Amino acid sequence: MLKNHPLSFAMLMAGLSLGTAWAIRGQFGHEYGAAWAGAIGSLSVLLVAKRSSWYAKVFSATLAGAVGWGLGGLSSYGIVVGYGRDTEFINVFYGLFMLFVIGGLYGFLGGGLFGLVLTDSKDKPVKWNEVIVEMVVGAVVFYFFMIEEFDWRMTPPRSETWAVCFGAAVALTWYLARHRHSSALRVAIFTGLGGGFGFAFGNFLQVLGHLSQISFNFWNVMEYSLGFFGGLGMAYGTLTSEWESTETTQPKSQVWFPLLMVVLAIPFIVWQQSFDLERLQGIYSKINIAPQSPIHGYVQLVSIGMVLAMTGWCWFYFYQTRATLVSYSQNDIVALFLGLWGLYIVFSLLITGAFMSNYRIEQYLYIANWILVALLIGKTQPIYTPLPLIPKKWAINFGGLLVFFAVLTFLLIHSHGELKGAQKRFGAPPTVENAQ
Repeated sequence: MLKNHPLSFAMLMAGLSLGTAWAIRGQFGHEYGAAWAGAIGSLSVLLVAKRSSWYAKVFSATLAGAVGWGLGGLSSYGIVVGYGRDTEFINVFYGLFMLFVIGGLYGFLGGGLFGLVLTDSKDKPVKWNEVIVEMVVGAVVFYFFMIEEFDWRMTPPRSETWAVCFGAAVALTWYLARHRHSSALRVAIFTGLGGGFGFAFGNFLQVLGHLSQISFNFWNVMEYSLGFFGGLGMAYGTLTSEWESTETTQPKSQVWFPLLMVVLAIPFIVWQQSFDLERLQGIYSKINIAPQSPIHGYVQLVSIGMVLAMTGWCWFYFYQTRATLVSYSQNDIVALFLGLWGLYIVFSLLITGAFMSNYRIEQYLYIANWILVALLIGKTQPIYTPLPLIPKKWAINFGGLLVFFAVLTFLLIHSHGELKGAQKRFGAPPTVENAQ
């Protein structure tokens, strides 16, 4: 049925891709885990868009999306999630809305930088030195005034680096508006809206799932929700924007750096930060593997070996065998997408021990999602329907969103009593110990 609605079908493919990748990110966390997930989401949007000129800049666009989504990983949200488990309206509503802000920053930065690469051309080049400098300055200035001077703290006593992301997002917005990159701005807004809504709604699902007492990782459901709705927004923003034609080839000299960042640097950092012996011993003890078992060393070797194998294949196929001017086919992008996403799934199976124990059943849903998308993403038929940004309509929709969050808050506070992990932003000082 969805195949008869091309836009919805394309959005679904991107949502499933980024949703699964963001759920996998739950095993790794931080900026590097978010960057890998953002790279997968960016590749999925490029595939459903099916523009040959964008395939030529696949590594640049993927890296930009990865960096943007990864920057959002600076934000601490454990206590904010805990606000949503409280019993008072003001704390729960505050928690849901702040998750909307945090998820919105993830998506806005990821979608904005991704869209900016898509607009980059010889006729209208993006001044990346200005983008980087302005975002860094915006991050520093906004953090200083919002946190150090005005003391506008979202999640005390945890880190307030969300303000860094907010300042970078403001600077990116100013750059996009000043240089009339309206399509990139539209992608940023809708990706941010999707990510923000998905995070808040995911916390609602997470609390209700906990109350159901079903043995399942409902925290992972919340993470999936963020990525799923973020992917929907990213695809919608891209396919409802008007894009100018860009070159169908890229100089080979502009390929090697983003290629190595996407397929080597990000996976290697995830491996180096995640597959340390002490952590593996702690995780594998849950499935009765002794600390002195050689399995931990094998897992380390297999995981880094797969990163090197992936890098070697990509370097040879996507760079070494190419002419001076590089172009790629849809099949090339599909192979890269499924390979990079598949490697992330294998990393998740290895870090959890799910390849030898079924105690984490959500891990096998990642594989099911991968297979489903692999079978269907090539069947998308994108139809571009450019739509304008209407500020008045946005204001009305934002009001409706606040009402929706109020309804979710009402349902949550009447669904349970005191819960483990609940936090209070107002009324009592928060405690780090209860945060998940």
